[in-house]
Amino acid sequence: IVQQLLTESVLLALMGGLLGLVLALTGVRALLALSPGDIPRIGEDGAAVGLDWRVAAFTLGISVLTGILFGLIPALGASRPDLSSSMKESSRGSGSSLRHSIVRSLLVISEVSLALVLLVGASLLIRTFVALRSVDPGFDAHSVLTMEMAMNGPRFEKTAGVAQVVRDGRQRLNSMPGVITASATNSMPLVGGFGLPFSIVGKPPQDGPYTGGAGWMAVAPGYFDAFKIPIKRGRDFTDNDTGGAQGVAMVNEAMAKQFWKNGENPVGQQIVIGHGVGPEFEEPARLIVAVVGDVRDGGLNNKPEPKMIIPLAQMTDGLTELNSKIAPITWVIRTKFEPHQLAASAADELRKASGGLPVARVRSMDEVVVRSTARQDFNMLLLSIFGGSALILAAIGIYGLMAYSVTQRTQEIGIRMAMGADRGRITKMVIWQGMRLALVGVVIGVGAAFGLTKLVASLLYGVKQWDPLVFVSVPVILSAVALLAVWLPAIRASKLNPMEALRTE
Repeated sequence: IVQQLLTESVLLALMGGLLGLVLALTGVRALLALSPGDIPRIGEDGAAVGLDWRVAAFTLGISVLTGILFGLIPALGASRPDLSSSMKESSRGSGSSLRHSIVRSLLVISEVSLALVLLVGASLLIRTFVALRSVDPGFDAHSVLTMEMAMNGPRFEKTAGVAQVVRDGRQRLNSMPGVITASATNSMPLVGGFGLPFSIVGKPPQDGPYTGGAGWMAVAPGYFDAFKIPIKRGRDFTDNDTGGAQGVAMVNEAMAKQFWKNGENPVGQQIVIGHGVGPEFEEPARLIVAVVGDVRDGGLNNKPEPKMIIPLAQMTDGLTELNSKIAPITWVIRTKFEPHQLAASAADELRKASGGLPVARVRSMDEVVVRSTARQDFNMLLLSIFGGSALILAAIGIYGLMAYSVTQRTQEIGIRMAMGADRGRITKMVIWQGMRLALVGVVIGVGAAFGLTKLVASLLYGVKQWDPLVFVSVPVILSAVALLAVWLPAIRASKLNPMEALRTE
């Protein structure tokens, strides 16, 4: 008897394991198609990800172990040779049945608890997804085309060589039909940047040295128009801001607020960029000509940091040489229509302006914005799938337990109905029995979620890890799903015929 029951249990477990393996492989390929490109070691189009034989062996081993563990105890109970005591116990409810009921109840509670934890995590990431979509990046990404150009070699070790290509390239791009304005930069929004120490002329630091640094970037004229970044005070860079003119700079609002207290206006003051780094990088004092709006450089989930901006044509030769080795120049083109329609002709004009240099990474700025949140979106999708799967399993578990319980208690329900219990009372009894387990699981799950949400705190933005809306709505939704899973067996129990129920074995 034990052998027969174990064979049945292991066979079912193996079938479930094989089906799960097939579903997992299909799911992995689907996730790889949706994954952001910055996940390491997955290869081109997920080519490095496949089925490892150790994973397959582990899956099949777990399936066999599951079948043995969950089939052995019932099998041993069913094989007891004491028929007399078994028949006596069957009349009053056997102890083994009670133990099995307890085990099933614990499994349902565990399923509900796990489902709630995963759903809380998924809900927090969904809130983060919504919050990121409502963030003002500080610029207008629509109708902007970007393309990179690596300027390497002796010709571009001096600022004059880079400035000449940028000036010729802008002239060619601005003369193209459909182009509103064009510019260039060494550091685009949302893709990170550089940092340099600085000092403010005539303004000794009050809260520690300025050598902690601030963000730094160089742009060509027209950059702020291309991205529609507002200039709060002062003027924009012009073509006259060249290497032979007085050095100028801009600072963003975050820097103005941090280093010029009490609303002091930084425009008209002087700043030394690269202070203390070395003679090849340190610049003469620059006149601050404008304060510009804040732009999120490190990602939508990062607050704007202090930023210094200078003209590309006024970079020191040392910075130009360093920049040519570590970062390409990015061309920025605002268009009148869909940006990619101009990609081929713009690339051709830039090749002519640069003497044949190719362009790479041709992207619209909308694509850059989407790319900047791709990892958070992928995490949300992944956890949502896990949470949804757990919710389905919990609902199936509750339904299965209650349907089995109704079958086991058919005679009891028939007796209750024969003694005068109406259908409404039977329905309430079954519903309460199932919801009691679900509510216990919800309470345990809420407690576990409070502790485990710390693990996803670093992935959140615009939402607290103990967000009240999530911790109220998720238990309510899960309880509603559990109520539906309990209600179906309860309706079945209330429709039993008392006479047929009394004759049921």
